Amino acid sequence: MRMRRHLVWLLVLASSPAWARKVDLDYHVRLVPQSGQAEVRLTLGDGAAVRSLDFDLGKDGAYSDFHADGPWQLQADGQRGRWQPAAGKANLSYRVQLNHQLKNATYDSRITPNWALFRGDQLVPAAHLDQQDGTELVARLSVELPKGWKSIETAWPRIGKQRFRIDNVSRLFDRPTGWMLAGNLGSRRLRLGATDVSISAPQGQGLRRMDTLTLLTFVWPQVQAVFPRHPPKLLLVGAHDQLWRGARAANQSIFLNSARPLINEDGSSPLLRELVRVFAQINDRERSDWIGEGLAEYYALELLQRAGGITDERYQALQQRLAKEGGNVASLRGEQVNAAVVARAVLLLQALDREIRIHTKNQRSLDDVTQALMRLKQVTTAEFIQVSESVLGRESEVLQSKLLR
Repeated sequence: MRMRRHLVWLLVLASSPAWARKVDLDYHVRLVPQSGQAEVRLTLGDGAAVRSLDFDLGKDGAYSDFHADGPWQLQADGQRGRWQPAAGKANLSYRVQLNHQLKNATYDSRITPNWALFRGDQLVPAAHLDQQDGTELVARLSVELPKGWKSIETAWPRIGKQRFRIDNVSRLFDRPTGWMLAGNLGSRRLRLGATDVSISAPQGQGLRRMDTLTLLTFVWPQVQAVFPRHPPKLLLVGAHDQLWRGARAANQSIFLNSARPLINEDGSSPLLRELVRVFAQINDRERSDWIGEGLAEYYALELLQRAGGITDERYQALQQRLAKEGGNVASLRGEQVNAAVVARAVLLLQALDREIRIHTKNQRSLDDVTQALMRLKQVTTAEFIQVSESVLGRESEVLQSKLLR
């Protein structure tokens, strides 16, 4: 009996991550402004540890010139590629187009003679990993900059000059995601709460670094009070030359077009909206995009008001604007939502917050709902209603609305 227990204990230890065999996975990236591309090389310390990597290469033909140690199979339509690494040290190399132009002739990813702004997701496409049991890949990224370029910023921990540790506990296949910016940069850094904040832009691209840092510092206590999950690092990058005129969050990072105001005349804040996305990380499904979009806009306004950045009169004017913009919306449900749907979603969330506060005598609020949603991998409208009514302690009159059908 004692021997059996001993064997079971050994099996438990052997299956734990601490006992996993660690295999190096190194990403080497060389930025090539002349061709508008990056040259990428994946190196496995021991290819035998990985049975295959099946890459989703997308539809736009951004990846080309593949060379591999071991079999490489590219589908006829070019949208998937499967690598079976050779034993021993194994490499997969390719080129990826970084200039990605939108229909309105602006770019959401760009490399110029002096700087490059892109997402790490572009460098290494998403892939299905089939690896040997008891194996853990230890991923690192190193970037080779063009002559004269001084630095690169990412949301990952720096472990050397232009080298970063890539470690995402929610993924089996660690790849360098999030916004990245390289070139001759100007940066400001500050630690806010448990998060190291970096604000960076190419020189001459007009990002108001101190204004941005001041706004973040102003609202940060309110952010901490709502969202219990804090990223260890937050990177905010900005530029404006031919770039998409908006803001967008990615893994622990935000892009903000530096020509846009931090707070618009109508009181909305693209920066705070994307900050909420980074912290909340709420993923919706089944025609429930209104949840994530609505919460992002709701808290962009709410955090500013709680911090004292909006007067009561201005807040009421914002309410009137939302009511006018979303007044003709008949349903919040859909795969994609427009500005009118978001405005109507914010009004519904505000009504739900009031209902919760009234019936719990201010002991609970929509913040409790949001924190519960953050623990779910994905959320549907039905699950949102269930969580909200659990917080409320009764059936919600607000959520009986035809808007949610």
